[in-house]
Amino acid sequence: MQHRTRIAVFGSVLAAAAVGFTAPGALAAAPEGISITNVTVNDGKPVVLGTTAGKTFKVSVTASTDSAITESDITLFGPNSNVAQPQTTPKCTTEGTKATCTGTFTIDPDVDFYDNTPAGTWYVNPLLVSDTDSIYAEKAGKFKVQRESKLTVDASPEPIKKGKTLTITGALTRANWETHKYAGYTGQSVTLEFKKKGATAYTAVKTVKTDTKGNLKTTVKASVDGSYRYAFAGNASTGAVNAAGDAVDVR
Repeated sequence: MQHRTRIAVFGSVLAAAAVGFTAPGALAAAPEGISITNVTVNDGKPVVLGTTAGKTFKVSVTASTDSAITESDITLFGPNSNVAQPQTTPKCTTEGTKATCTGTFTIDPDVDFYDNTPAGTWYVNPLLVSDTDSIYAEKAGKFKVQRESKLTVDASPEPIKKGKTLTITGALTRANWETHKYAGYTGQSVTLEFKKKGATAYTAVKTVKTDTKGNLKTTVKASVDGSYRYAFAGNASTGAVNAAGDAVDVR
């Protein structure tokens, strides 16, 4: 299945880079004048997408340079030949020998994706041009694009007598970019956590696996007042999520 992609022509930027162009992936052999030192995407966090709403985020490329960056472009490449381009030409600032170019991107699963294959690792390919040098670097940075997950919890009965069995159910679902709906995430390990009344943090109780429909169910003995929740750590394709705690009154 093909995907819509946002493809922009570099135009004058590529023309300016035609002379002294650096071989893709050759960061170690970059021109002496420009050397990429850091790439940051979405403040270091994964880009997590639901079923319809787009996500806008920034990509910053930092480089050492012996002259100001005059032109730039940043391209994001994902699985299955997906491509993302910045909304406008990245803005660059140069202070001494340090230059930072920042581009703003928007990825909308309702517009840009036809199925779930774009989930996973994406790479950042920047192009920087100065008065004396240019560099195009493949895979200068990487980040995750993930399917959003949702998690519920319900502890019953409430209230409950001390020592009685408490049943804790829930469901783990994640965004399906093909159907634009959330569907049960099967066979996933989820942690049941408990926070005693008055405490500030949850602690792990046990690991529970989702069934063939993404549902969760387990039991514990009621002991003290507090809140239970399920927590999913996420993986390469799916974002992490914690359910809102369900308070239990033990009498």
